[in-house]
Amino acid sequence: MLQEKRLKPWTVVRSLPNVEKVVVGEFRSWSDADGHLKILKRMVPADRLSVVFDPVVQA
Repeated sequence: MLQEKRLKPWTVVRSLPNVEKVVVGEFRSWSDADGHLKILKRMVPADRLSVVFDPVVQA
C-alpha cells in the first residue's frame, strides 16, 4: 500500500460541510488529477473539489 501511495501523490478530494474530506481519486501526475477535476466540476458544479499533493514521508 505504501508503494502504491508513493506512486500516486496527487489526490482529488471533495470537501463536505462537516469539514470532512473524501478522496475521489489518486493520480500519478498533476495534469491527470487536474483533468479529472475539470470533468468532475462540469458534471457536479455544486461540489467543492480540489487537487491536493499528498507526499508519503518515510521515517
